[in-house]
Amino acid sequence: MTTTQTSVVHDLGTLAHRLSHPARTPCVCEPPQVLADRPDGTVVRSGAIVAKAHAADTDREALTARIALAAAPQLAGILLPPLTAPEPAAPTARPVTLWPLGAPVDPTDPGAAPWAEAADLLARLHRTEPPFPLPPMRGPAKAARAVARMRAALRGDAITPPRDPAVEPGDATAPPRDPAALSVLAGWRALPAWARGEAPAPAPGADALCHGDLHLGQLVRHPAPDGPWLLIDMDDAGVGDPAWDLGRPAAWYAAGLLAPEHWSTFLDAYRAAGGPAVPADGDPWPALDVPARALTVQTAAVALAKCAAEQRDPDDHEQLMIESCARIATLPPELATGPAS
Repeated sequence: MTTTQTSVVHDLGTLAHRLSHPARTPCVCEPPQVLADRPDGTVVRSGAIVAKAHAADTDREALTARIALAAAPQLAGILLPPLTAPEPAAPTARPVTLWPLGAPVDPTDPGAAPWAEAADLLARLHRTEPPFPLPPMRGPAKAARAVARMRAALRGDAITPPRDPAVEPGDATAPPRDPAALSVLAGWRALPAWARGEAPAPAPGADALCHGDLHLGQLVRHPAPDGPWLLIDMDDAGVGDPAWDLGRPAAWYAAGLLAPEHWSTFLDAYRAAGGPAVPADGDPWPALDVPARALTVQTAAVALAKCAAEQRDPDDHEQLMIESCARIATLPPELATGPAS
């Protein structure tokens, strides 16, 4: 951990402790606990308070709108609402938000994963009219960022021959030699422009309220430990194609990482709750195909970036996602381009 990261963690812990600790009472609190520490989000818990430092390059105006969304009465029972902090609210150069502690999904008990509850929350979110103007959902932008992160992590690799004289060695735009990374990039190029964050999503359904980064880590029970499930992490929320929020479970199912019975539970619950991302019956894949492929690429790109940083080979799950990218790249053009290119 760098000195800068250490400072952020310390400041977040101090802020969370100050807010969670009753004034003028003896302190018996445990030390602050780091829940996550990445460039795009450092999360520290003290007592019942969670403090999050968002990415340094966060669009603060957009973040303000997204946090206001989590506090909107229309989203009560769907999104975990933020806490209001006394000044100073931001002890670091990165924007900081404060949240009540929730109980996360137990990663050691996959059979108890709340797939039906997640689907119901998504359907309710997608059916809710945006209460005020919001930025676009950042799902495609997040996928593009993952690919850029992979390129940056591998930029020390030699350039794949024949070398493009316009690309200097080490340039983040240069194609890496690693065959797995080449498969990911080929899958990325096969996606339509909107799924790469380079164009607006195609209508219809492109203006629904979306979470933007749905996975099981984005659910908590609040109040902990037995309260109802709520969605957390508003960094990517906004308006867009609601099918994107189903894309990661769909990608896992297609790659063999999500059991068919769990996928059926998720999809059936979403449909039963009136979710608009897929038809009420019949084949859901015409709506889900492009988001699922984009999130396959995103997952594989993040995995390869982590592998490069940790100097290790992909594990079995990561390898499945990389192999899925290779299959995506071989799709016929009429399937690879989706509804908008």
